[in-house]
Amino acid sequence: MVQSIAPRVHDLGGFNVRRLLPHAQRRSVGPFVFFDHIGPAMLGAATNIDVRPHPHIGLATVTYLWEGAMTHRDSLGNALEIRPGDVNWMTAGRGIVHSERTPEQMRGMEHSFHGLQTWIALPKEHEAAEPAFAHHPAASLPVVEGNGIRMTVVAGTAFGVSSPVQVLQETLYVSIDLADGAELVIPADHAERALYPVAGELWLDETEQLPNAHLAVLEPGTLPLLRAVGPSRVMLLGGAPLDGPRFVWWNFVSSSRERIEQAKADWQAQRFERVPGETEFIPLPDK
Repeated sequence: MVQSIAPRVHDLGGFNVRRLLPHAQRRSVGPFVFFDHIGPAMLGAATNIDVRPHPHIGLATVTYLWEGAMTHRDSLGNALEIRPGDVNWMTAGRGIVHSERTPEQMRGMEHSFHGLQTWIALPKEHEAAEPAFAHHPAASLPVVEGNGIRMTVVAGTAFGVSSPVQVLQETLYVSIDLADGAELVIPADHAERALYPVAGELWLDETEQLPNAHLAVLEPGTLPLLRAVGPSRVMLLGGAPLDGPRFVWWNFVSSSRERIEQAKADWQAQRFERVPGETEFIPLPDK
C-alpha cells in the first residue's frame, strides 16, 4: 500500500455518506474521480433519499447497491428502479440531468440502504459524447467463485472475465466477498488499483490491517495478498491513469476550465434538458 485515504463523513439526516474521492491527497484512481459510500443505514418511515434533478457533464455515473432501492429518472426519458446487485451506468457526455429517489412503494416504510455512487471521468475524445444510460441487472454480471471467495465484476475486466457494462477506457471495478480465512492475490493487470474495505476484517500481506471505509491505494506492479478474518467485503477499483488532469466543480467534470464555466452558465440559464415528471430546480452553488 502506498497511500491510505480517510473518508470525509457527511450526515444527511438519517444516514451517513463517506466521500473518499476527490481528496487533497489523491484526485483519482484510474478513471475514478469521485467515490461516495452511502450507509449502511436503516432508514425510518419518514426518511427518504431524494436526490433532486441535477446536471452532469464529462463523466459516467455508476450506482451499485447492496441493500435498498432507488428510482432513477433522467432527461433522456429513462425511469427505472435499481436494486441490489444491479448496475446503473449513465454517460453524461455533453450534458444530462437526473434524479435519484426512494421508490414510491418504499416510502413510509422502514428499510435498509447501502451502496456506492462513483464517477468515472470520460476520455478527452468522449467528453462531449451524446448522453446515454444503461441498466444491467445483477444476473447479467459475471461472477468468479471459489476457495471461499465470490467476486462480481461490476465494470471492466478482472480475474479473466469482463462485465457487460460498456466502458470507454480500461476500468477495474469488482465487489468481493470473502469467507473467514479466505486469501486472494490482487493481480497487477491494471496500472492503478485501490481496495476499499466495506465490512469485516481484512489484512494485506499478513502485516497490515486495512481499516474499513478507508481507501487503500496499492503500489503499481505488486501482487499483494489479501486475507479475511471473519466474513468480509471489499471493493477493488482502478484502471488506466487518466489521459490528463481533470477539473471537478460541483457535478461537472472536464479537462477544460472553459467547458466547466459554460456548463455553469447553461445550468443557471436552465438550458439543460429537463427530467420528465420532475419540477424541482437546484440553483447553481455559490462556490
